[in-house]
Amino acid sequence: MNNVFRLFKSPFQTFKFNVQLWKYKNRLKIVRNFCSGGDGGCEPERKGIILGVYEGDNGEPILSSAAKKYNDCTDGKFFELIKSSGTTLKVGEALLFTNLDTEFCAVAAVGLGHPNLCYNELECIDEGTEASRRAAGAGIQRLKMSRLHRVLIEGLGHPEQAAEGAALALWRYQDNKLHKSMIPSIELHDDPDTESFQRGLFKAECQNLARRLSDTPGNQMTPLHFAQETVNELCPCGIKVEVHDKDWIESKKMNAFLTVARGSCEPPIFLELHYCGEPADVKPIMLAAKGITFDSGGLSLKRTRIMSDNRGDMAGAAIIVAVMKAVAALSIPLNITGLIPLCENMPSGMAMKPGDVVCGLNGKTIMIEDADHEGRMLLADTFVYGQGTFKPRMVIDFATLMPGTEGAIGSSASSVFTNSENLWAQVRKASVITGDRVWRFPIWEYFGKKLRKFPSHDVDNRGEGAVNACNATAFLREFLQCVDWMHVDITNSGMVMKNKNISYLTKRRMTGRPTRTIIQLLYQLANPSEQKPKC
Repeated sequence: MNNVFRLFKSPFQTFKFNVQLWKYKNRLKIVRNFCSGGDGGCEPERKGIILGVYEGDNGEPILSSAAKKYNDCTDGKFFELIKSSGTTLKVGEALLFTNLDTEFCAVAAVGLGHPNLCYNELECIDEGTEASRRAAGAGIQRLKMSRLHRVLIEGLGHPEQAAEGAALALWRYQDNKLHKSMIPSIELHDDPDTESFQRGLFKAECQNLARRLSDTPGNQMTPLHFAQETVNELCPCGIKVEVHDKDWIESKKMNAFLTVARGSCEPPIFLELHYCGEPADVKPIMLAAKGITFDSGGLSLKRTRIMSDNRGDMAGAAIIVAVMKAVAALSIPLNITGLIPLCENMPSGMAMKPGDVVCGLNGKTIMIEDADHEGRMLLADTFVYGQGTFKPRMVIDFATLMPGTEGAIGSSASSVFTNSENLWAQVRKASVITGDRVWRFPIWEYFGKKLRKFPSHDVDNRGEGAVNACNATAFLREFLQCVDWMHVDITNSGMVMKNKNISYLTKRRMTGRPTRTIIQLLYQLANPSEQKPKC
C-alpha cells in the first residue's frame, strides 16, 4: 500500500511557480483599516491560529509539532482544554479557544485523524492529504466569525493541501453586498515549505475564480460580461483571447449554436483562448465548454424553484478560464486551445421550438426534441469547428448537461465519459491527488443507436427512452472525429453545493469543481516520464 501511495504523491516539482506574476497573496489579503471610533484611535491587529491534533490509538489526542510549541507557550493550557472538552477530534472537526495568550485572539484545534493515513484504494482518495484540507477548512470556518485580520496555519503535514482547504473554505460570494464581511489573510506558520503553501493558495484561488464567475447572477454575467472577465483575467497572463461576435458565428455557419442563442436578446459570443507552452507546430490539447450564462430551459421551461441555480450553467466555461490561468502561471509545457460558445437559453417568439430541425456544422441534421437540451448543440458546432481548425491531439470538454448523474452518485464525484483508457487512468490519478474525485460512465454504442434511429433526421437531441447523461454524451460523440476525447459532466459537482459533504466548500454556493483536478491532469500529460512508480 505504501508503494501505491508514493505513486500519488503531490507533483509540480519541476515547474517554477511565478509568484511575481500572480501576486496571489495580495488577492487573498484584505485592505485593512484599523482605525475605529471617533477619537482617532486604532484597533490592534487581531490574529488567529490553526493547529493540528492527531488521534492516538487509544483515543488520546496527539499534538502536532507546531501545536506542542504553542502548548508550551501557554504552560500546557492548550492541551488541557482539548482533553477537558471530552471531545475526540475526528477528521474535519475543530475546537475553538479564545484568549489563551496575548498574541492570538482565537485558536482553532483541528482534527487530522490517525497519523498514518494514506491512499485508500477502495475510496479512491488519499486520506492523509484530504484530512489536511478538511482540517484547514474546519479551522477557518470556526475562526470566520472572530473578525480576524490574519490567520496563521501550520502545514498540518501537507502545506499545499492545507492552503487549498483554508482558501476554499474562506471564500465567500459577496460582490453584491453593501457591507462586506472581513476576509482575513492566510499565512503559513512554523513550516519551511512556503513554496508548496503558496502553490496551494494559488490553485485554490483559481477554483475560487471559477466559483465567482459561476455564482454571479445572470443579469450581471451575460455573454459579453463573461468575455470581458475572461479578457481581464487571462490577457495579463500572456494568453491570447479572441472574442468573436454574432457576425463571425454566422460566417462560420454554426447553425446549432445560433438556434439556441436566438431566443435571447443578449447577443452570442464565441471565445478562443490560446496558450503556447510548446513549439507552434505541436498539436494542441483542445478544451471546450458549455457557456450558457443563464438557462431557463427555453420553451421547455424549467421549474421555478430550481431555475435560479442555472445562473451556473456556464460552470464549464468558468473552469476553462480558471484552468488556463493556472497553466500559464505554472508554465506547463503544452499547447492548449480553449473554445467557449456563450449565450442564454430563453423563451421568446424567436426561441427554438420542440420539433425544429437544424443542420450542424458537420452537415448532420438535428431534431430539437427538448429545448432544455441546448448545451449539447453548442458543443456540437464547437467540436466540429475546433477539430477542423486546430487539428487537436486530444479533446476535453466540460458541461452541465444532465442532472441524472446527481441521482446516481450525488455530488461525490464529477462524471467522466472517455474513449481513452490512458486519459481515464490519468484523470483518476489526478483526482486522487487533488481529493476531488471522478467516476467513469459508459459511452457504449447502445446509447448512440437511441439517437439515430429516426427516419426524418440524422440525430435527435433527446433520443429514445429514458433521458440520461449517457444519451447526452452519445450525442456529442456524433460530432467527433477519431481523437482521444473526455467529456466531464459537472451538473452534480460543479454547480450549487446542496449539502455539506465537502466541509471546505460553502453550502448553497457554486463549487468550481473539478478545477484543481484538471490542472493536475494537464501537469501529468506534460510530464509522462514522472508517471512511473517511484518504488
